[in-house]
Amino acid sequence: MLPFAKRVRDLVPGVVFLLAILAVIELAARSGIVNAAVVPPPTAVAAQLGLILASGVFLMPLIQTLATLFAGYVCGCVAAVVLGTLMGSFRAVYDLFEPLTELLRPIPKPALLPVLILFLGLGSTMKITLVALAAFFPVLVSTVQGTRGVESTMLDMARTFGYSRTDVLWRIVLPAAAPYIAVGMRVSLGIGLVVLVVAEMLAESGGLGGALIAMQHQFMVKQTYSWLVIIAVVGFTLNAIFLGVERRITFWSSPTS
Repeated sequence: MLPFAKRVRDLVPGVVFLLAILAVIELAARSGIVNAAVVPPPTAVAAQLGLILASGVFLMPLIQTLATLFAGYVCGCVAAVVLGTLMGSFRAVYDLFEPLTELLRPIPKPALLPVLILFLGLGSTMKITLVALAAFFPVLVSTVQGTRGVESTMLDMARTFGYSRTDVLWRIVLPAAAPYIAVGMRVSLGIGLVVLVVAEMLAESGGLGGALIAMQHQFMVKQTYSWLVIIAVVGFTLNAIFLGVERRITFWSSPTS
């Protein structure tokens, strides 16, 4: 079976289950089992979502969120890959940074918002920094694990052929650790979107989170759910795009059937 056809087939149970949940909510809202003012029927939310999409009012918040997410995500991932590679390759670097990493890693990143707001304000710099911190630690841990998991025979062979330390890192270590790094990057992408939306909601400074909280403050229930759907679709799309890129870059580690 073709890979695309297999993926479509694998999605069918999940899609059917989701439609069943929406049907139950629709019946409950229409019959009065739940308060339609609080949980409107999905068809009414879909109609409102169509109006938002048709008007194009979602474009500016979407662009703001994606631009901030991309900037923070790239900064966090690049820093994590560089430091993680060094920590995984050199014991002295690992011993130097490991205590600090284990101290900061468990802190929920939204808990850093008050400190970041105090020093950086409510603008894009604060949000980019928060996303970078959220993306940094999952990628760092995955990079360290992937780098330290490289077989010693491969490293010995590279040194036998006269590879320098830079060549070993670039040609042996990073390709071998790439599947681990990709997993950390995919996890951090979702975390980055979550913390960014939270920051936008708390700061009320634009983006998808700002639009969502604005609707909630005005008690516009159907619009609130519509923006939630937009955020969910953005997260789903970003994950799907990343998976497609990951399969192409780390094709040797991806299943073929």
